[in-house]
This record gives sequence, C-alpha cells and structure tokens, in this order.
Amino acid sequence: MIRLWRALYSIALHLLVPAALLHLWWRGRRQPAYREHIGERFGRYPPRPSGPIVWIHAVSVGETRAAQPLVKALRREFPDHRILFTHTTPTGRETGTQLYGDDVARVYLPYDLPGAVERFLDWYHPEFGLLMETELWPNLARTARRRGIALYLVNARMSEKSARGYARLGALTRDTLRQLVAVAAQTHADAQRLTHLGARDVVVTGSLKFDVSPPESSAELGERLRSLFSAERPVWIAASTREGEEALVLDALERVTDAHALLVLVPRHPQRFDEVASLLTARGIAFQRRSANEPVRSDTRVVLGDSMGELFAYYRAGDLAFIGGSLLPLGGQNLIEACAVGVPVLIGTHTFNFAEATRLAVRAGAARIVGSPADLATAVSELLGDDYARQRMARAALQFTQEHQGATARVITLVTQTRPRPR
Repeated sequence: MIRLWRALYSIALHLLVPAALLHLWWRGRRQPAYREHIGERFGRYPPRPSGPIVWIHAVSVGETRAAQPLVKALRREFPDHRILFTHTTPTGRETGTQLYGDDVARVYLPYDLPGAVERFLDWYHPEFGLLMETELWPNLARTARRRGIALYLVNARMSEKSARGYARLGALTRDTLRQLVAVAAQTHADAQRLTHLGARDVVVTGSLKFDVSPPESSAELGERLRSLFSAERPVWIAASTREGEEALVLDALERVTDAHALLVLVPRHPQRFDEVASLLTARGIAFQRRSANEPVRSDTRVVLGDSMGELFAYYRAGDLAFIGGSLLPLGGQNLIEACAVGVPVLIGTHTFNFAEATRLAVRAGAARIVGSPADLATAVSELLGDDYARQRMARAALQFTQEHQGATARVITLVTQTRPRPR
C-alpha cells in the first residue's frame, strides 16, 4: 500500500512541475531572485565543496536565523566538515548570505521529485542532514535512508492544524517520519503530535531560537538608529508584520495617546516594502524610509524599516515591540528575539506557530496579549507612559530567554549519539 501512496505522490508532483515553474515566474515579477538558480530546484548544482559535508535545510528567513547557534556548535563538533545550507525561498538564501557569508555553501533544496532528490544526495552525499522545524518530504527521506544518510528533524514543531493535514496522508506521513533517525521537538505538545503521526525516537530539546545571540554589531547599530529616530521621542516597533496587518497597526497608531510617539514599521517580507510605503502614502501618514539613513523629522510619524538583517538593532532602538503575524490568523512570528535584548513584547492572539513560547513569555511577565488594534493602542499608550512597567517587563524578558536556553547542546548530543559512523 505504501508503494502505491509514494507512486501516486510522485506522479502528482510531476504533474505539478509546470505550475511550479509558473509560480517561480510569477513570484519573480516582484522578487527577481525567484527566477535564479532554477536548475538547483531540479537537482542540478555547481561544483561540490571538497571534504565531508554536514547539511542543514532551512526553508526561509526564520529557520535560517534559528540555525545560528546550531551552525556554531556544528563547527566546533565537526571542524573538518563543510556546512551546506539548502533553502526554499530567495529571502532565506539571502539571509544565509548575510549571516554566514562564504563560511557555508548554499543552494536550493530540489523539488521532491525522485530524480531530483537522488541527484542532490548523490552529488553532495552529506554525512547527515538536519531538517529545520516542519520539513517532511517523502522522496527525500526515503532516498536518504537508502543512501545511508542519517536525517533528523530538529527544532521540530507541529501545530494542531498541521497535524490534521499530515494525518490525512496517513501511511505516507507515517512512512516519511520513520525514515528519520530521530526527531528533536521543541515542546511536549509537538512531540506528542509527531509521535501520534508515526514518528519514533522523539525527544524534547526545546527551541533553538532561545540560543540565538544578538550579534555584537546590533548594539552599536541600535544606538545609531535610536539617535536617528530621536532620543526624546518614545519609539515602538511593529516587527515582522504580514500582509493585511500593517493597516491594523496604523489603525492602532491613530489611537495611541502620545502624539509624539514614533512607530517603526518593519514588514516581514522585503518584496512588500514598496506596498507598505504606498499604504502610508494613501493614508496621508508622514513617513521616512530606514534606507534613506536620515535623521527623523519632527513631523514624521512612521519609519518604514525597509532593510534586511537589522531586526535586533530595531529592537534595541525601541522602547517596546509588537510582534507581527499575530493580529490575523497567520500563526505569529518569533517573539524570542525581542525578549533576548530585553524589550517588552506585545503580541496578538494568533500565535499557533509560537504557542508555547508565547504562553511562557506571558506567564513570565515578558509579554502581553492584545486582541485588536484598539487593544494594541491601549497597551502601547500604557507602556510608553509607564517607565516602571516597561523596565519590569524588560527584566522579565531577559530572564525568560536565559531560563530556556540549551536546546542546541541537546540537539548536538542527540546527533552525536545516534548518527551512523561513516564507513
């Protein structure tokens, strides 16, 4: 039966190739990088780096950033190995370039076509692979097992919604999970859902995102940004906002009681910077772009954070932060980074991608839940007007992140104890 499932799955993927190419072309209208390196998506790659390889798959920006402590640990544990990153999105690949430069190799993971994944694994033949978060590809997992390449799902998360979707594939999901050597889950709830779907050897290691250290350069850049924004005006950050959410944040801005408060609005996806600029213009809101690198005028109400790789610096330059993807049912974005630099956090009710971290942050007093633009405006107004409350939340945020560190060491221990030794 499983052979039939895999055959039907592979046939469906082959039929979808024209649609995939059309998708790349369509996305390339706004983000030309989608039209680059197309051969890699079908298993055609540049020359292989010399020496043994450790492979990390990080779909996009969030996973690539979360892998930072893992990369450092792998370099210490396997100093003679070259690290290969695979990505799915151009923004993930660009983030890898910003974070790691030429210290790692990077390519796109091929589509899960049998021939493409065979070419990828035969070309690079990594000693083992670490798939970040929720990457379950049946042909990739099966082919890696046949090639003797140990695969791990690390920093694994599985929401109730995703679990229901994977459960519909039944035997195919179960077979894919059982090709993995082990699964390192973020939380007990994630572990239970993955086990129920068929995963074996599931351990709870916590979230790697607690181990991500703010880059040293972010402190200096944060000070410089704050001087550009204004040392006198209160500053609040709306970070990693998603489509449809900026309008809600701007609704909240109109209700913030301090008319001098400056909003720094940072869309999650760079291809939307111009779109958000048009929204600000349409609303008649005076704004400046971060990329202009100019002091903020007294009449400016919003700074559009149209830059990549500066989120930690934005947090350091602000008095508090709202974390996007959470006012609409999008699952929320990473609130841990803001907590890691001691910034009070506000976050919406839709946080299924970071449910446990959000629950713990709220319980620790590091974060507050806001359910609507009106709630967001009220919370911003209260905290900007109460230095003591902000300082208390800031201390709680730092303590919260410190108490939950250690996932990286647990993942490395899992890998070193279970991976098959190369012949």
